Parts: sequence; structure tokens; C-alpha cells
Amino acid sequence: MKRVIFICLSLSFIHAVFSQSGTETLPKGARSTGLGNANVTLGDIWSIFNNIGGLSRAKASQVTFSYDHRLNLDELTTLAAAALLKKEKSAMGIGVSTFGSDYFTQTQFGLGFSNQLGIASLGIKVNYFQTSIEGFGTGRAAVIEFGGVAELSPELFFGAHIYNPNRSKYGKNSPDHLPTVVKAGISYRPSDKVMLNVEAEKDILLEPLIKLGLEYNLLQRFWARSGINTLAQSLYFGIGFNARKVQIDYAMTQHPQLGYTHHFSFNYLLHER
Repeated sequence: MKRVIFICLSLSFIHAVFSQSGTETLPKGARSTGLGNANVTLGDIWSIFNNIGGLSRAKASQVTFSYDHRLNLDELTTLAAAALLKKEKSAMGIGVSTFGSDYFTQTQFGLGFSNQLGIASLGIKVNYFQTSIEGFGTGRAAVIEFGGVAELSPELFFGAHIYNPNRSKYGKNSPDHLPTVVKAGISYRPSDKVMLNVEAEKDILLEPLIKLGLEYNLLQRFWARSGINTLAQSLYFGIGFNARKVQIDYAMTQHPQLGYTHHFSFNYLLHER
């Protein structure tokens, strides 16, 4: 009985904290979180989770790891790791993430490829998604996602991404579909020190979400970030440190009812910038 109560409470927390589509499409990386998850135009290793189309815009081959600790509950922790192999105009990446506890766990493993064609970079990713609930069983699904980022001018970028257009279900015996989510956004970068992102996201079954994110270079290697979105009513703050081969990011989310969530990520470049 305690396990059933815990699972119900966990699902309630998931709905309250993630409020858009749950953990299936949860953005990854503290840089994204610091920007209010307005990430569809970014081109870094976290594009393997956030928009596979931007992966080929990453600067070098690298590996990364992130840790999200929500509401001081270990049961609501997300761990993610990824590796990126960068070529001249293309990139291949793998990413794995896990959320939950022994009673309720969601795990996702994906392999993606992105290629740059003129002003646009396009990508595709295939995921293996698994949901396990103790006492209820395990569901497995294959999920596809597509994305792209276009450089409209040196200052203006456009990005778009769709998750689960194939309408996969949680498992072969489940009546419920995994969320299908479409997002698109614009990034304005008047200089190397400033970036302003505006993004719209729509789960086909839910209300649309508008996200705003700002990134500013305080010093040569230090960045400050802030963001907000319209649905979760949360505020986002973040900082980042970029060295020659190491990038460390931290972000904090403030929810008016549920309090604070902390996000950490660490990147290590296999080749120098």
C-alpha cells in the first residue's frame, strides 16, 4: 500500500513540476535550464536531448554528465549522460537518462545524427524508452524525433523540433500514447556576449507554452543566464564557466508553490576548442 501511495504522490509531483509533458520530453543540461529551457536554437552536446538538429553545431567531440535534484527528494532526481563525435559538418551522439526511484523509473537511451547543409543543420534521433512501475510491470517503446536549426543571419537563428511524431505508446499493452511535442523558436545574438531566445512549445493534447531565455557573458569565461515560461510559472537562473576543455554549469529553478530545484552539468572536450 505504501508503494502505491508513493507512486501516486510521485506522479502528482511530476505533473506539478514538469506541467507540460512529463519527464519524456524534459530538457537536459543546466545551460538549458538557466535559459528557462528555451533551447531549440542551441547547438551544443545537450542538443542530443533537446533538439537533435543542433548537434552538428557543437564545436568539438566531447562527453557530458548532468544531475538534477528536485524538491530535495532523491526519488525525483534525473541523471543524464551523453557523448558526441564531431566531424567537419556532421555529428553523431548517444545519450542516456534516468528518472525516478526503485518504485517508479523512466529510462531513455537514444542515438542521433545531425548534418549541416548550407545555413541549416538537420538531425534525426531514435530512442528506446522504458517505464517501470513496481507491481505494475514495464513498458517499452521506440520513439523518433526530428529537428533543425537555421542561421538566417549572423545575429538571427531559427530552430524547430518534433518529438514522437510516430505516436508511440508507453508499451505494446498500454492504451496511452507518449506525448507528441512540437517546438519552434528564434534566437537573437547581437554579439558574442548576448543571446536572447524566444520559443513556443505545444504538446498536441495540452495548452501551448511560451519560453524566454537570456544569456550574457559577464567575463571572458563566465556566463549568467535567466529565463521564464508561461505555463509552469517558474523563474530560472543559471551561471556557467567555460575553460579550454571543461565547461561547468549550474542552474536553479524557483517554483512559487514547490520551492527550488538545482541542476548541475559538466562537459569535457576530447579536443581543445
